[in-house]
Amino acid sequence: QVQLVESGGGSVQAGDSLRLSCTASGPTFRSYAVGWFRQAPGKEREFLASIAWTGVVTAYTDYADSVKGRFTISRDNAKNTVSLQMNSLKPEDTAVYYCAARQGLGAASVSRRFDVWGQGTQVTVSF
Repeated sequence: QVQLVESGGGSVQAGDSLRLSCTASGPTFRSYAVGWFRQAPGKEREFLASIAWTGVVTAYTDYADSVKGRFTISRDNAKNTVSLQMNSLKPEDTAVYYCAARQGLGAASVSRRFDVWGQGTQVTVSF
């Protein structure tokens, strides 16, 4: 099955931007979905955004209300990557960020459930 690797995390100051990337490897499927989550110490894992597609057609994008307008999810078919552009970062955005995927028939139907996860990348936002 697919394997996911996150990159792009780091330490920034409030108001800065970061772009996280999730690179997928393994079998290719026509229907696919990738989501971004984060987890801060002592808190539940939180859904941020997802994108789903079949072939070249994007089925939907989905954003949590907490990041709508600040974060943008996108995919690059040629590079097999899904990115999360994060603008106007706040200290409360500090967390480990994970990408996750589902694939195959039905994967492009709206859902916030995923079954394959990356290792996570740390994002730290200072005052």
